[in-house]
Amino acid sequence: MPPHTHQSHPDIIKRLNRARGHLQSVTQMIEDGRPCLDIAQQLHAVEKAIQQAKRTLVQDHIDHCLDEAIAPRTEGQQSHIEEFKAIVRYL
Repeated sequence: MPPHTHQSHPDIIKRLNRARGHLQSVTQMIEDGRPCLDIAQQLHAVEKAIQQAKRTLVQDHIDHCLDEAIAPRTEGQQSHIEEFKAIVRYL
């Protein structure tokens, strides 16, 4: 794996490829004159897929790169890091 590749990257690529397919479908829906409600629902799905891909990327980076960047650390520091990782999941 290249130095900036993480185990989550293949999953992120799959999510983004699905989002790309959904976005192409939305474009077709607009061209076909489909109802705005249907289009808005599909755009929402695309947005959520991209948001989840971003969240997975950021969380993976924090889980792996943060640990490497600040090692070694005390037990107290480790506790703060674990709390930080936990709270980031709510973003």
